[in-house]
Amino acid sequence: MSLKERVEKVIEKIRPSLQMDGGDIELVDVSEDGVVKVKLTGACKGCPMSQFTLKMGVESMLKKEIPEVKEVIGI
Repeated sequence: MSLKERVEKVIEKIRPSLQMDGGDIELVDVSEDGVVKVKLTGACKGCPMSQFTLKMGVESMLKKEIPEVKEVIGI
């Protein structure tokens, strides 16, 4: 399974909690060096806590489950 496919599986686990708050997440790209680019949508897009959600929620879970992930960037 490719790195991108593994990242997509973890994002599918994260998605329901974001959707409960009216938001969502889209995987944009996964680079070979472990940088994941995502787009927060819906209520998450304009939320003042979106950076916290991105780093402490999405990034920490991805790093925990996939050690090759080095960073998550919101675009």
